[in-house]
Amino acid sequence: MSAPTLQAPGATLRPLELADAEALYAAHSDEETHHYWSSPAHKSIEQTRTYIADTLTLPGAHVWAITESGGEALGRIGLFVVRDGVGEIGIIMRREATGRGLASKALTLVVAHGFGPLGLHRIAADIDPDNTSSISLFLRAGFEREGLLRGNWKTHLGIRDSVIMAKLRD
Repeated sequence: MSAPTLQAPGATLRPLELADAEALYAAHSDEETHHYWSSPAHKSIEQTRTYIADTLTLPGAHVWAITESGGEALGRIGLFVVRDGVGEIGIIMRREATGRGLASKALTLVVAHGFGPLGLHRIAADIDPDNTSSISLFLRAGFEREGLLRGNWKTHLGIRDSVIMAKLRD
């Protein structure tokens, strides 16, 4: 499903492409950045390319490359329509792109797109409880912590809990 280009001052979200694998490998291969992902850090650009290809074919997937002006991907954000009116969102940034407000701008743009053109009434995020930077990002964007799902994921870190955060359309 093709995602439209979304823009705010200092941030351009463009549809994610297979060609973004090399740039996003920097995020997906970084042990620290990828630590709370559901799978271990990637070992090759080809693994990142396969991951992107698989993501782009998921039903209900709307996925963007996060850029400053439409160029090289500094991160990626995905909104997945999981059932009528409900979406799940996830984001990853390259380490050198953090702390510049890009993730916050991307999250704001995608949430507005979800509640606007996509007609969603709920957007949720599933976050590892130890991923305090992601929890803070979503809290700043107006998401509320709804609860904890104990033992929800089996990952490279072992059995992990999930903090469920969500925002409802006003």
